[in-house]
Amino acid sequence: MTDPLPPSLRSDARDNRERILDVARAVFATEGLDVPMREIARRAGVGPATLYRRFPTKESLVTEAFDQQMRACATIVDEGAADPDPWRGFCTVIERVCDLHARDRGFTAAFMSAYPRAIDFGRNRASVLTTMAGLARRAKDTGHLRRDFVIDDLVLVLMANGGIQAKSAAARIAASRRFAALAIQAFRASPGAAPLPPVAQLPIG
Repeated sequence: MTDPLPPSLRSDARDNRERILDVARAVFATEGLDVPMREIARRAGVGPATLYRRFPTKESLVTEAFDQQMRACATIVDEGAADPDPWRGFCTVIERVCDLHARDRGFTAAFMSAYPRAIDFGRNRASVLTTMAGLARRAKDTGHLRRDFVIDDLVLVLMANGGIQAKSAAARIAASRRFAALAIQAFRASPGAAPLPPVAQLPIG
C-alpha cells in the first residue's frame, strides 16, 4: 500500500486549489471567460502543471469557480417561486438575478453560453429556467404578467443586463437595478399594452 500524503503536502495542495479558484473568480468577473489558463496560473502563483492537475480543463475550472453563484441563482428562483403572490415573486426574481449577474460578468457569460458543458452546471441551469417558466405561468394567471411573455425574454434581459458598461462596480449595479425596473414595467400586463415582436431564438445551453 502507498503511504498517504503528508499533512503539509495535503495543505499545500488545498492552498493551491483555493488560490487558483480565487484568482479565476476575480479574473472571470472582471475580464470574462476568455482569459487563458496559463495567465490564471501565473496570477495564482502556480505552474501550469499544477493548475491542470487540479483542473484538467478550463470547463472544469469555470464550472467550479461559479458553483456558488449558480447555487445562489437557484435559491433566488426557488424563493421567488415559493412566494404566495406569483407576480411579486416574479418581480423579485428579476431584480435579484439581475443584481447577481451585474456583480459578476464571468457568471453571466458562463450561464448564458453552452460553455461550460459540465452535466451538473447544465442540469442546474435548466432547472432554474424550468422553475422560472412555471412561476411565469402562475404570474400570467394573476393577470399581472403579459400573456406573450416567454422564457426567452428572461434570457434577453440577462444578455442585455450583462452588457451594461460602467466606470465602477457600484455604478454597474445601480444601472442594473434601473434596468431591472424598466424590464419589469415592460413585462407588466395592461389593457393598452402593444403586442411584442416575434420571439428571437437566442443561443443558450
